[in-house]
Amino acid sequence: MAGRMPKPIITSSVPIAERFDPMPAGEAEPVYLDLAEIEALRLIELEKLSFEEAGVKMRVSRNTVWRVIENAREKLARALVENRGILIVKEETLPNQQK
Repeated sequence: MAGRMPKPIITSSVPIAERFDPMPAGEAEPVYLDLAEIEALRLIELEKLSFEEAGVKMRVSRNTVWRVIENAREKLARALVENRGILIVKEETLPNQQK
């Protein structure tokens, strides 16, 4: 049995940049950040909102914000440690990505 349909996550802006590449360029596949992850990072890390407050702005539960931010942090750490680029995906569908 499939789970429930995911609730759309509200984002306030679309980032201008589409990718960040390490210097020197690495050969590993880049990590993919979606707009919900960018929004969660912005609200939690830059605006210093609580998970509850970010959830209200994104119209999702604080637990959803927590899951999104944890995924985003792991991807950013992986990009930094493994010399991977970062691609920002502005569409709803993400390419298959390995961990």
